[in-house]
Amino acid sequence: MRADLTLLFPAFRLGAASVATALALIVATPHPASAQVPGTEDLRALIYYLDHDDQRSVQAEMRRLRAAFPNWTPPSDVNQLRSLASTATASVDVQPIWGRIQRNDFAGARALISQEQARVPGWSPDAEMLRVLDTGESQAAFEQAYAARDLAAAVSAARRTPSLMRCDRINNAWRLAELYQIAGQTPNAVTTYRGVVQSCTRLSDVVPTLEKANDVASTQEMASLFDLARQAGPSNTTQLNELEARLRAGRGQGTTRTARATQPAPAPRAAPQPAAAPAAAAPSAPVSPGRMPATGDSRIARVRAAKERGDWTACLAASSNPQSLDVLYERSWCAYNLDRAGEALAGFTAASQSGAALGGTVPRDARFGMILAYLNMNMTEEGARLAAATDLTRQQRQEVESTILDQRAVRSYHQRDYAQTIAYLNALEQLNGNLRRDLSMLRGYAYLNNDQSAQALTEFQRLDAQLSTPETRAALQSVRGIRSGE
Repeated sequence: MRADLTLLFPAFRLGAASVATALALIVATPHPASAQVPGTEDLRALIYYLDHDDQRSVQAEMRRLRAAFPNWTPPSDVNQLRSLASTATASVDVQPIWGRIQRNDFAGARALISQEQARVPGWSPDAEMLRVLDTGESQAAFEQAYAARDLAAAVSAARRTPSLMRCDRINNAWRLAELYQIAGQTPNAVTTYRGVVQSCTRLSDVVPTLEKANDVASTQEMASLFDLARQAGPSNTTQLNELEARLRAGRGQGTTRTARATQPAPAPRAAPQPAAAPAAAAPSAPVSPGRMPATGDSRIARVRAAKERGDWTACLAASSNPQSLDVLYERSWCAYNLDRAGEALAGFTAASQSGAALGGTVPRDARFGMILAYLNMNMTEEGARLAAATDLTRQQRQEVESTILDQRAVRSYHQRDYAQTIAYLNALEQLNGNLRRDLSMLRGYAYLNNDQSAQALTEFQRLDAQLSTPETRAALQSVRGIRSGE
């Protein structure tokens, strides 16, 4: 027997006026022809709120359904509504989608997903499919960038999907270092190899990485890389010693070092050079930072002016082969702002060690630059250690700590330590007084994965109220689906 909603809703202890208002929220709107009907996931939340006699949420959910599906008329029978919510949606054969992903036809896979979502309202691909699809697209973009020798596009793909730089995809890191080398950004190439040596400890990964680094790194940088490799993988020490001796012999050097550092050097540095020649107006040869005079390069005014107006490219062009520490320091900021963090790190390191001769706040600000360069290269802990040992200004400290918390939160989320992710993001929000939208979304999913669905729902509802997007709506569907089964 069919019963009208206005009669059945009181069974959930809702007043007739509330029901009438809620129904009006759905039907009192124009009906565009393109609207769809709600699917299983859309109706679950409404049924949940009805079951729990949450009148405010029922009305809010009906407003959402009216806005999302203006062409839909709710059934007159609550049992029919419940049946719609409990009946499984038409099945979707995902094999054709997986087939396209396996053939690297990512655009085709996206098209099939959209087609099935239109055919079966409420269906969405599972998280694993989306992860594989996203990774595949980024990998394809990276390979295309490598083939075109497009460094900027390769860096963009790697940053968009950090898993491209994992040890199981080590060839990507090698190719990125190669692109840096081609672009003349040798410090960044060495830094990329350093990251691999530090993270990938299998001998089959470390040996070819060091062999590749040997083509671009200075003697001192290679010594630092070998020290880091031994520290990261102590069991590889014997083989690494043999490799180091072989590579040194290939450079025409002795097979052993008379002294071995116990810690990796904090930043790439140029190999020691003979005594520097006096600075000239148009320098033709580089000067070792360790022997560089504090001042004397006549280009300083032009370099500093370009930096102050934000013309980073002109700044680098005007400061090639720095002949004094003040020019090197200014150049380092320009390199940093052009995303040449490895080069910036080397310059900032030299300025922090010898910058006292420049006076003022240069030594401190150079260390601040070092920290930013570390963080730019996702070397979070190195940046954090240096920040703890540096007397930064309040503004510098806040900028650094914000970035550290940001990076630690993202890393802990990828490591599935969701409680720690939430703690980092809460601390970041307290530090800045707010939280970026993308990080708020991340916190919402951390709540959801940490079995805190109520907090996740609150977070996603807040974001959707601020600006409703496909991402916030999908997040709300996910959390409501989970809560409906609790």
